[in-house]
Amino acid sequence: MTVTTNPHVLRSRTHTWQQPLPWAEAGGLTGLELLQKILEEEIPEPPIAGTLGFRLVEVAEGTAAFESDPGEHLLNPMGTVHGGFVATLLDSALGSAIATVLPRGRAYTTMQLNVHMLRPVFAHTPRLRCEAFTVHVGRTMATAEARVTGTTDGKLYAHATTTCSILTPSNADPDKSAS
Repeated sequence: MTVTTNPHVLRSRTHTWQQPLPWAEAGGLTGLELLQKILEEEIPEPPIAGTLGFRLVEVAEGTAAFESDPGEHLLNPMGTVHGGFVATLLDSALGSAIATVLPRGRAYTTMQLNVHMLRPVFAHTPRLRCEAFTVHVGRTMATAEARVTGTTDGKLYAHATTTCSILTPSNADPDKSAS
């Protein structure tokens, strides 16, 4: 029996979010403390997590993990999950791993992201887990590595490295650095 779908049937996906708490307004928390509060749902997760459907599931000093269930809403014209989704998942975990070792008053921004896709992700691919850990954290820059694996099949789908700039209070807020 052949099953066909009607390509003209509209689907919808709705998501809601709370206003994000800017890092600078987090009450003097370290990066690890801030991420722990997000994990414990004391502080709202960043809206990008709900938009793309991934979530922080684990955080400790120098490491962070996110999980996501791929879906049809992430497909590109080729019928695979868009590589930008996987890159964003990696970037989020990598940056979060770096954030866990930042002291109060410091933030980061991605300067370089190197992503290696190893196999396609489809809408029906099992849950993905992205684990990241820091490699080097200095005063002005940090590096980290991450891997995306299937939680049930154990397959490696992608891996990445990042270089992030460490922002100090004087360059963390463009309005303040201009004065």
